[in-house]
Amino acid sequence: MATGRTLDRRAELSEFLRSRRARLKPEDVGLAGFGRHRRVPGLRREELAQLAGVSVAYYTRLEQGNGRNVSAEVLDSIARALRLTDAEHAHLTHLAKPKAHKKKPAARQQQVRAVLRQLLDSMDGVPAYIVGRCSQILAWNRMAAAVFGDWGELPPAERNWARLVFLRPAYRELFVDWEQKAIDIVCALRMDAGCDPDDARLSVLVGELSVKSEEFRRLWATHDVKEKSHGVKHLHHPLVGDLALNFESFRLTDGSEQVLVTYHADPDSASADSLRLLASWGADATRAATR
Repeated sequence: MATGRTLDRRAELSEFLRSRRARLKPEDVGLAGFGRHRRVPGLRREELAQLAGVSVAYYTRLEQGNGRNVSAEVLDSIARALRLTDAEHAHLTHLAKPKAHKKKPAARQQQVRAVLRQLLDSMDGVPAYIVGRCSQILAWNRMAAAVFGDWGELPPAERNWARLVFLRPAYRELFVDWEQKAIDIVCALRMDAGCDPDDARLSVLVGELSVKSEEFRRLWATHDVKEKSHGVKHLHHPLVGDLALNFESFRLTDGSEQVLVTYHADPDSASADSLRLLASWGADATRAATR
């Protein structure tokens, strides 16, 4: 949860480990059930410690948020015992063994290189945008506006996927599987929280959404993390109806923590025809996209 200016790394580590332990049953990992009635859901601490090959006292300290001096080997063992995914393993490592970060100026804005903006504009017929830390939408092309709405009409702070999906009703209608979109956004924010819990803007965003959206509070409390780099997104556009678009996410390697996201339809599909129709309508499609 948001506490003051930033997120509490020790609390994040403790709650993450507890949530991962709670989702496992003894029979899932080859342990005897020790009776039918258990006081806590999932594995007990001593069971997890046994699986990871560490003492109960050592694991208890870690689950209480004390990750100082924990080795990568121990974290690997705990990750295997908890059956963490690669993304969850990385998240655990970020929380327990944070990298030293230079202090970032509070007002520093995320900037998109001019050549990347040119690239977006050159992708004619392909909806594409660049998203930065905290799910902030930083740049987009004309087709992205035609599909998702004219973000240029919004104040910069509102050009944010989390705020759009959880606080704007039009996006509930746009995304056919709104729940999955919401889950993906919260999982990405959790990854951001693990990498940089000292980002005050992330704390403000989490605090705002926790107050305004019961659904966000529910999903944030799961502590789920994952990275979704590709897939199919189903939309219901107000002008052209149903769209099935393949998306690909490309994380930039220039240290900007930005991701280029592109969408395209299968060749000769109804969705491809609809994208061409949206492109021909230009500004009219952009204005209608999320109204």
